[in-house]
Amino acid sequence: MAIGPLRYPMREHGSGAGGHEPDRTVDVFRISSEAELSAALDIRREVFIEEQGVPEGLELDGRDEEATHFLARRNGEPVGTARLRDYGDGVAKVERVAVREPHRGEGWGERLMTTVESRAREAGYERVRLAAQVPVVGFYERLGYEVVGEEFEDAGIPHRSMVKSLR
Repeated sequence: MAIGPLRYPMREHGSGAGGHEPDRTVDVFRISSEAELSAALDIRREVFIEEQGVPEGLELDGRDEEATHFLARRNGEPVGTARLRDYGDGVAKVERVAVREPHRGEGWGERLMTTVESRAREAGYERVRLAAQVPVVGFYERLGYEVVGEEFEDAGIPHRSMVKSLR
């Protein structure tokens, strides 16, 4: 059961006709085509492999076929992605949350997480978990996630496990 695109009205500064600012629409949605998946993988390569130095074999872990993928677009341009996998016992795992550098700080991470959590809730999951890179733990805490366990390294990057109830 798929959810449709969530559209967020957004005002963008610019020089619209007559000096008015144009209205823009952004989309965050569940991926349904190979082209959309390719765009998501391009974002992951850019953010994790090129920018953060994660080895390609770790980033492209062979689990994409078992996951539900999400894409964020602004005026048709892919700007962010995430994936959701079954973790067992009523828990879903959010993974590979990535926003292209020029678009960080514009609310894309929160929009992605809202969409991913909605899909998990719709699918009957009671909780979601994720492994947050330490610098963004505060972001997830603001979204209601709680740190569980000790800090650990994944691909040479410090992480913390986090969980959130969907009930």
